[in-house]
Amino acid sequence: MNEITSFNGDPQPPASPDASGTADDAQASELPHSVEAEQQLLGAILTNNDVYDKVASIINSSHFYDPVHARIYEVAAARISKNALASPVTLKAFMEDDQGLRELGGPAYLAKLASASISAFAVRDYAQMIYDLAIRRELIALGQTIAEKARRVDVASEPKEQIVEAEQSLYQLAEQGQTEQGFKSFLRAVTEAVNVTNEAYQRGGGMAGISTGLDDLDKQLGGLHPSDLLILAGRPSMGKTSLATNIAFNVAKAYKRGIKQDGSEGAVDGGVVGFFSLEMSAEQLAGRILAEASEISSHKIRQGDMTEEEFRRFVQAAKDLESCPLFIDDTPAIPISQLAARARRLKRTHGLDLLVIDYLQLCRGMSDNRVNEIAEISMGMKAIAKELNIPVVALSQLSRQVESREDKRPQLSDLRESGSIEQDADVVMFVFREEYYKEREKPGDHELDKMEEWKQAMERLHAKAEVIVGKQRHGPIGTVELAFEAQFTRFGNLVKSWQQQPDGY
Repeated sequence: MNEITSFNGDPQPPASPDASGTADDAQASELPHSVEAEQQLLGAILTNNDVYDKVASIINSSHFYDPVHARIYEVAAARISKNALASPVTLKAFMEDDQGLRELGGPAYLAKLASASISAFAVRDYAQMIYDLAIRRELIALGQTIAEKARRVDVASEPKEQIVEAEQSLYQLAEQGQTEQGFKSFLRAVTEAVNVTNEAYQRGGGMAGISTGLDDLDKQLGGLHPSDLLILAGRPSMGKTSLATNIAFNVAKAYKRGIKQDGSEGAVDGGVVGFFSLEMSAEQLAGRILAEASEISSHKIRQGDMTEEEFRRFVQAAKDLESCPLFIDDTPAIPISQLAARARRLKRTHGLDLLVIDYLQLCRGMSDNRVNEIAEISMGMKAIAKELNIPVVALSQLSRQVESREDKRPQLSDLRESGSIEQDADVVMFVFREEYYKEREKPGDHELDKMEEWKQAMERLHAKAEVIVGKQRHGPIGTVELAFEAQFTRFGNLVKSWQQQPDGY
C-alpha cells in the first residue's frame, strides 16, 4: 500500500515490503505526488457535488496517485453523472468490499474526507496540482519505457522508429489538457464563431483563414483554414509545384507576430511554413523562390547566365529572404509517421501555421497494397491538420485518363490510385493550363487558316492558368483564373479586362 498522510499531518508508515518488493516500493515513494491534495479535493466533492463540474475538465481517475482515491473519485463521478447523490453514506454501499479502503479505515475514511474538506473556491487549484503531478509521473514512466526499449536489441524495433514513437508520445503528453473535450454550450460556440468572423472583418472582409497572396483564390476559399486538408492536383507541367511554392512563399513573406483575437501570441498575418519537398532538393526549391522574388528567369539562375545587374538583384533578393520563416525538408520517400513527427517538432521549436507536402504519392505508408497505402497517407495528412490545428496543402498526381479526353480539364475521378484522397480532403483543387495543350496542337506552316486560328487561341490563352475548385466542404466550387509567368515560375492575380486602364490615363 502506498504511504498515506493522515489528516493531522503525521505520515502513516506503509506496510513492510518483502525483500523482492523493496526496490520497487523505494522507487514508487520517489514519484511526485500529494496525497493531501487528493484528500482535500475528494472531501470537497463529497460535501458539494457541484464542485465536480469545476474539476471534471482538468482531471480524471487516472490522475490520482493513490489507487483508493482513484476508485473513490471514479464511483463519485459515476453517481454524479447519473444525477445521483455522491456522499460518504451513498458511496459506502459501493465500496464496502474495497480492500484498499478497509486498510485506510473503511467507510469511516470517507466521513473523514468530507469532514476535513476545503471551501469550494480552491478546488481547481488542487485539481491542477494533481494533474501536474500525474504528468510528471507519466514523463518518468515514458523515460523508463524509452530506456528499456533502447536496451533491447530487436530487429523489429529500429532506433529511428523508436525516436519517432518517443516524439509522438511526448507530443501527445504535451497536448493533454489543452482543450476541453465534449459538448460546448451554444453561447461558447457562438462566441467562437463571432471571433472568427471578427478576424475576417479586421482583415478587410471576405477571409477568415491565412491569405494565399492570390486575391481571387482567397475569395473562392476564404483563405487557408486551420485543420483543413487541401489537395492541389494536376498533370505534370501544369505548375502545381510552382503554385504551392508561391503560396508558401507568400504566407511566409507576410508573417507578422503579435497578439491574436483570442489573446494568445502568434501569427496575426501570414505564418510560419513547413515545406516537405519529396521531389526536388531544398536548393532547387529555393532557386524557384529566388526566381520569383528577383524576377530573373529560373533557367538563367540554373545556368548562371546573368548580367551584373541581374546578379546583384539576385543577391539582394536572397538577403531580403534570409529571415523568411520558411523551413524545407527534402528527405525523399519519407514515411507518413516520420513526416508527422517532424511537423510536430517544427511546431514545438519554431511554430507552424501552414504545412505543404510535394507530393502525396511520394510519401510511404505501412501497407503493401498501394490503394491502402495511399488511403493511409491521406488519412495521416488529415490527422496532422487536425492534431496541429493548421492547414495542410498536399500536392497530388492525376491519372493519365485526362490526356485521352477532348476536354482535358481535370475532374475528381482523375485523382490517382485511391478514392480516399477525395474523401479525406476538405478542398480539392486542380491546376490547369490550356496553353500547354494548345501549344502541342500547332498546325503545319502550310495550313494557313488553321495556323491563324491557333495563333489567336494561343494569344488568348498566353500566360493564363485556371485553378478549378472541384470540392470545397465549407464553400462553393468554381474556377479561379490566375496569371502564370513561366520564366519566373510565378502565379499572380489576373488583371481583368474591365480593370485595364484605357490609353491616355
